[in-house]
Amino acid sequence: MKIGVIAENPLERAALLAGLVPTPLAQTIVGMWLARTIMVGVKLGVFEALAQEPLTASEVGTRCRTEPHATEKLLIALVGAGYLRVAPPRRRASPNAMEHPSEECYALTPVTRRWLLATSPQSLRDAVLHQFLDAQFIEHYEEFVLTGRPLDVHAMMTPEQWGVYQRGMRSGANLYAPEVARRTPVPKGARAMLDIGGAHGYFSVALCRRYPELHATILDLPEAVEQAAPLLAREGMGERVIHKVGDAVTEDLGVERYDLVFISSLMHHFDEATNRALTQRAAQALCPGGYLVVQEVFRPVSAHAAGQLGALADLYFAVTSEAGTWSPAEIAAWQRAAGLAPRKPIEFLFAPGTGQQSARKPV
Repeated sequence: MKIGVIAENPLERAALLAGLVPTPLAQTIVGMWLARTIMVGVKLGVFEALAQEPLTASEVGTRCRTEPHATEKLLIALVGAGYLRVAPPRRRASPNAMEHPSEECYALTPVTRRWLLATSPQSLRDAVLHQFLDAQFIEHYEEFVLTGRPLDVHAMMTPEQWGVYQRGMRSGANLYAPEVARRTPVPKGARAMLDIGGAHGYFSVALCRRYPELHATILDLPEAVEQAAPLLAREGMGERVIHKVGDAVTEDLGVERYDLVFISSLMHHFDEATNRALTQRAAQALCPGGYLVVQEVFRPVSAHAAGQLGALADLYFAVTSEAGTWSPAEIAAWQRAAGLAPRKPIEFLFAPGTGQQSARKPV
């Protein structure tokens, strides 16, 4: 999947084909405008205000406590971006109604109802709010390229930012948790699962709902557990999915205790030596016949194979952690060195660029 410049009329299409469109400006200036417009619409509650009925800019301003004229500018921008539409205008019930028609009304589009309302089952509202935190991190790109020194984002976040981070990650999991539950290899009769770095726990929840005998322990840092515990509690899984405070780098995972060890979106925070050691300890913790499942945004195999999303993700995680993303082949090599038998990697349909590299422990 790729974000690009899309023509809106035949003349623009011809200009694109002829190479006359200044795509670098469109992808930087317009890209920043678009992202911030959507983010602000979510943060200020504009979409929630319009959830029940179309409203005028003044009415949206009243509900969101924003300035009416500036609110109208935002609403028009969201119409242009496809997140709002103009609804049929209402007329004021006054003697001068014909002379002074009311303001235009604004309504949600289907894409907004599906993805940005808090009440939607597919809501990505918190994931969008998470982008305000990401906006701070990506300011470090230039310094990273100049010095090679990344940020340690987990060490620098405040409790409030940890909350934003956990809610954002949980929101993003909405995209593909059902697919994860369906495609993750689970041994027959599996009862014990360890979710390393699982925080919000939604992938464990999805797997335990699919496999009624399965119980999951989620290992994560104290800052993560503190903010993620309320999110997990809402799932109503009781003792079947629980948190355990600990550090994946140093925690004793035990020997032959789990049928499934699941590591999602964690290895891109660690260097190769740390990941090799973690894979070794995870393999020891597996029962014979169990699976180690590593779920990640995959690194492109080479510059020639680099797609937009995978390459951008690799840079982002290199800036915000110790390494960047890893390829399925690299992860499989760590699994093989730990005595496991790697399977063919899979990629998810509903989370482009993300997949699983799994391996089985011999019986």
